[in-house]
Amino acid sequence: MTAGASRFAVETRTGRTGVADQGGVTVAATRSFWSRPAVHVVGGLVIPVLLLAVWQITTSVGLVPVYRLPPPASVVTAAVGLAESGELWRHITISVQRVLVGFTVGSLVGLAVAALVGLTRAGDVLLSPTLAAIRAIPSLALVPLLLLWMGIGEDSKVTLIAVGAFFPIFTTVAGALRHVDAQLVEMGRSFSLRGWELFRAVQLPAVVPSLVSGLRLAMAQSWLFLVASELIAASMGLGFLLTLSQQNGRVDRILLTIALLAVLGALSNAILSVIEKRLLRRWT
Repeated sequence: MTAGASRFAVETRTGRTGVADQGGVTVAATRSFWSRPAVHVVGGLVIPVLLLAVWQITTSVGLVPVYRLPPPASVVTAAVGLAESGELWRHITISVQRVLVGFTVGSLVGLAVAALVGLTRAGDVLLSPTLAAIRAIPSLALVPLLLLWMGIGEDSKVTLIAVGAFFPIFTTVAGALRHVDAQLVEMGRSFSLRGWELFRAVQLPAVVPSLVSGLRLAMAQSWLFLVASELIAASMGLGFLLTLSQQNGRVDRILLTIALLAVLGALSNAILSVIEKRLLRRWT
């Protein structure tokens, strides 16, 4: 066999030809471009900037009355006024604190219950039907009961947020634990791994992707349940600021609160994305 024929045979077996190589380089270059951190930041700002431009144009030409949709400058002015008085920072601080506490409590309890349901048949049979029924209850339906039991203080709000964070973690992790490869588990047991050691060495790494996805969903749910709790019974927080602005007809402050919730939600999701990358790098 000649050298050219030999090279052709090797390229045919490996799927590499001159054209394929060029295509591969193009695809790799494209992926490299879109994976750059700067491209992620700039690309993520494109749609918000376009929406802001459409908002400004809409208010400038008078398509929507100002009392219904104030221009972006009015929202910025409202933010500056609230920030100078210190009121804005108090609302943000208390809301972030409630979300963090509720998210932490709900996630930890969700992980514990998910392990019980996902790893034991008895836990699955006894707990899954009840938890499925509780999950179907709308969040606002729980507010009157929590207010009666816990009052209008922090306990009722944190509990409602914890309920919101609980179910994404429980659902994703319990389902992942049920579908861990049985051969991996048997292999771990063949190395005398039992209980916590088996969970830490075999089952936990297998469910890390589901765990981090559940955490991100839980954080999003925490912000949703925060607003639900603060809209009904609160004297401070972004949800309270939203209600107060609606009662006073301050559309600029309503838009400001919505923008702040979006920014805080995006920021918390970005933090969890960094944690996700580190966990996946360590466990997978």
